[in-house]
Amino acid sequence: MAAIETLDDAIAAAAFRRLVMHLRHRTDAQNVDLMGLAGFCRNCLGDWVADASAELSDGAIDKAAGREFVYGMPYAQWKAAHQGEATPEQLARMAESVAKNG
Repeated sequence: MAAIETLDDAIAAAAFRRLVMHLRHRTDAQNVDLMGLAGFCRNCLGDWVADASAELSDGAIDKAAGREFVYGMPYAQWKAAHQGEATPEQLARMAESVAKNG
């Protein structure tokens, strides 16, 4: 298995941008469902951008700005336009999935 650290940064950046564009297009994929399946969502990606900024740069990208990079707009605006109310089943799957992240 190839070590992820050997992946060229430009290739990794291009793949990340493609993932973000895919998630911007697929507004029907709710964050709670992403969390329930994979243990991460758009908010996580935005937070990881902020974390990387803090670790690798000057920390100029805070969590709100990181999320805006991922959503293509402020999170509150995206949430109002695209996020539905989570069902108890979705919340239960999310909680179970997030517990695996530990």
